[in-house]
Amino acid sequence: MLKLYVGNKNYSSWSMRPWVLMKQAGIPFEQVTVRFDSFDAGSQFKNAIGALNPVAKVPVLVDGPLVVWDTLAIAEYLAERFPEKKLWPDGVAERARARSVCAEMHSGFGGLRGHCGMNIEASLPEVGARLLREQPEVASDLARIVGMWSDLLAQHGGPMLFGDFGIADAYFAPIGTRIRTYGLPVPAALTAYIERVQALPGVKAWIDDALAEQDFLPFEEPYRSGR
Repeated sequence: MLKLYVGNKNYSSWSMRPWVLMKQAGIPFEQVTVRFDSFDAGSQFKNAIGALNPVAKVPVLVDGPLVVWDTLAIAEYLAERFPEKKLWPDGVAERARARSVCAEMHSGFGGLRGHCGMNIEASLPEVGARLLREQPEVASDLARIVGMWSDLLAQHGGPMLFGDFGIADAYFAPIGTRIRTYGLPVPAALTAYIERVQALPGVKAWIDDALAEQDFLPFEEPYRSGR
């Protein structure tokens, strides 16, 4: 069986992407959780994940002797390994666009990701309002998300970005949790999209697990010092 190594579900946005993709698509796998203790060299986390891949980051997919790291590589491998799941859209042009927006997520949105770290358990709307006022890159990234999602939903008619659930929706699922955590303003149609995604069994299972963790990590909490 496939093994997927993930970090803390409350905080690990990159782990969330392939996990919800596989869960929602019905691809069987064994989850191996490696708790974040520190990202410093020599930490238990770095030692455990570094034994699997040279960059010592999660997620990591293990399929027998094959080890695949990096979320986009994992997504592409799953799409090839399970073509019947139709993880990418059918058409050539639509697949190209879906890959484009996933690659944009993969390499971009540094302001939003850097200032609004994933924290599913938290509710920080006052922090979100302040960041929108003080950090232009957060506002710019949010505007790009609004434009992208609005265009895709209008073009394909929903309920997901390319019609049916696929890699693009899994890729942007953690952005939906950030929008909710930080109370970032988006149009009603996009709030509805976020709600549809978070109601999917695979995504809901991740969120439920994240809420149940109760594993407060101070180095992942720039806006809260404790409970």
